[in-house]
Amino acid sequence: MKESLLAQLKPFGQEHLLAFWDRLDKAGRTELARQIEALDMPLVQRLYERRNNRSDFRALADRASPPPAIRRNGANNPFTPEQARAQGAAALAAGQIGTILVAGGQGTRLGFPHPKGMYPIGPVSKRTLFEILVGKIGAAARRYGVRIPLYLMTSPATDAETRAFFREQRRFGLPEEDLFVFCQGTMPALDEATGKILLETPGRLALSPDGHGGMLAALARSGALDDLESRGIRHLFYFQVDNPLVEVCGPEFLGYHLLAGSEFTPQVIAKQDPLARLGVVVQVDGRLQVIEYSDLHEDAARRRNADGTLTHWAGSPAIHAISAVLLRRLAGSAEGLPFHYARKKVPYVDAAGRQITPGEPNALKFERFIFDLLPAARNALVVEIDPAEGFAPLKNAPGAVEDTEEMVQKMMIAQHRRWLERAGADVAEGAAVEISPLYALDAEGLKRKIAAGLRITEPTYLRE
Repeated sequence: MKESLLAQLKPFGQEHLLAFWDRLDKAGRTELARQIEALDMPLVQRLYERRNNRSDFRALADRASPPPAIRRNGANNPFTPEQARAQGAAALAAGQIGTILVAGGQGTRLGFPHPKGMYPIGPVSKRTLFEILVGKIGAAARRYGVRIPLYLMTSPATDAETRAFFREQRRFGLPEEDLFVFCQGTMPALDEATGKILLETPGRLALSPDGHGGMLAALARSGALDDLESRGIRHLFYFQVDNPLVEVCGPEFLGYHLLAGSEFTPQVIAKQDPLARLGVVVQVDGRLQVIEYSDLHEDAARRRNADGTLTHWAGSPAIHAISAVLLRRLAGSAEGLPFHYARKKVPYVDAAGRQITPGEPNALKFERFIFDLLPAARNALVVEIDPAEGFAPLKNAPGAVEDTEEMVQKMMIAQHRRWLERAGADVAEGAAVEISPLYALDAEGLKRKIAAGLRITEPTYLRE
């Protein structure tokens, strides 16, 4: 076994990965061999050789213009909300819509040693992110009288625990055949100075998930892409596990996507703070793309139009409608999505077997981003949403400036209070309210459930 591994590694100068082979037991050798055999060594070498061929984002931002958009104020929109809702509802009722939930992240920054989807975020119920989001899929399926499958992407760090959690919770009511769990791939970290693959331990490579853009390759590799096509799924609603406010499979959003003949439609929010930590969707040479906030230079970020609004206004909350045709077309391309480079501090084992914790960035990591589908998408446009109705990401522990549990729960309560008051209820000041998606998926659904004049004076969770 060692000889065949050396034959694989030697042409690329990576023989050091077997430096501690003789110290490992049988299980350790088997696992290290599995990791090495999974490497795409020509790709790793190409990525290192091209490490300095970075995009000139300053020049890109200077050439960019705002994307074609469906704006909340209705200005120049080619379709009415009524048209969009009707089109989206028809596609849902025809069983043409599936969902992709990206759930590879752990709750490390929250002080939660489990997959983030298991975090109990319900302000009254303490229901988990997974239960709330899967409940929205189930409620939409019931409303339209169809099956809406969930394609759930995990990471190596969250896969086993996520699968076990869904089994224990009986998939939160989702039929077994409507849940397809698949795991994203990994990429090795490279020593920036030499291009050598780093060892995390003597018997394990320093690997990390290949980014949410790894979804494309993982869909094809796992058979999920074939599965959704066999079911007649034509479009996918893509969202991330940290956002309990997302309107899953909203018919108006899907309708704009369909009416425009778009292959990739991001939801966006109008940035108020030019330095907000959101990537921006822009148009360059007639094609849409996203410039990450870390790549958008400050002059471009602060640029304003004559009316005082930001030129690069379309902040991306990572919620998309994606055509299955686009996924199939790009999954068959040689490189798929491009890799992005990041300089990181990566602990490693040196040649003497000592554990080294670097004080400065020492390594290159590689990720793919799902929004890199945009430039290849036909008829792409963006749809502006109200963040109060669709974007409350849980990212940070208490005490942070933004995106904490307290802030997310405050937004959830505020949304459900608005729904109740619109339905004729009276909610006392300070009374926390939460509505299960299976009780009411939106404000219109709630009107049919409660009696006018209902008064709520204490913490209340409305559920079936």
